[in-house]
Amino acid sequence: MQYQEVETKLDNWVKFRHSLLEAANPLEEISDYWSRVRLIQYNHNIDPYYPASWPNPWQIIAEDQYDDLTVAIMIGYTIKLTEQYKDSKVDVRIQVDQDRTRLYNLVYVDDTYVLNYDRHKVVKAQDIDDAFFIENLVELARPR
Repeated sequence: MQYQEVETKLDNWVKFRHSLLEAANPLEEISDYWSRVRLIQYNHNIDPYYPASWPNPWQIIAEDQYDDLTVAIMIGYTIKLTEQYKDSKVDVRIQVDQDRTRLYNLVYVDDTYVLNYDRHKVVKAQDIDDAFFIENLVELARPR
């Protein structure tokens, strides 16, 4: 996403969420939408292991500093604020591989679908390697 004023970014996010009502595959649309943000290596304002430090989605959009974790958080909140998924269980899971060489910030939807494993598509939870360890699991509530 290119530079825009905060109000424009927020308005675009609202319009995008409303467009998901007509989408054939809303989770794929959400994955694609958040794959287009410019990533930074690490957002020092958020502690991945202390969810109380996580800003709300409006603050994340205003700050415009997306790392892999903030993208996962925004994917999760986008899902929770979408009418057809408002009652779904949405988790952000920080997982590492067995060698502890690669960290993943994954979004699980109803323990069935996973987003942010491959930034450009949705995968089935059963296709995620069992060799990953969960370091942190946070179930997202619908923000107010």
